[in-house]
Amino acid sequence: MSDAANKVYVGNLSYEVTEEQLNNFFEEKGITVTAVTVVKDRYTDRSKGFGFIELSSSEDVQKAIDAANGQELGGRTLNVSQARAKESRPPRSGGGYSRGGGGGRGRSDSRGGGGGNRGGGGGGRGRGDSRGGYSPYGR
Repeated sequence: MSDAANKVYVGNLSYEVTEEQLNNFFEEKGITVTAVTVVKDRYTDRSKGFGFIELSSSEDVQKAIDAANGQELGGRTLNVSQARAKESRPPRSGGGYSRGGGGGRGRSDSRGGGGGNRGGGGGGRGRGDSRGGYSPYGR
């Protein structure tokens, strides 16, 4: 879907409504739909309760809004309006997974700590103690 001028936002969808059902709903009202998207959660694949339809002309946009806004689909009253252009957002940063290790405390050989950049493993036990911290990756 590309041009926001020919897009219609369809809100308050039942979570069970499919793209095919949404397309058929508008087709039954005499609206020719060129593309349909029901927005889904990327992790659960469950509908977020809204979607978009794309129409062949901007004249069809007002017809679709007039025909469907306030109508019922899947037991819910639809909110239908002209789609707005997607707002630009700043790039996201973060993530994680870079947890530093504990390392040896007071020793430079492999007996203290361990783990490095693999989630830690605790510190060493001080000078003269050969029982370094636990690491599943060896000493």
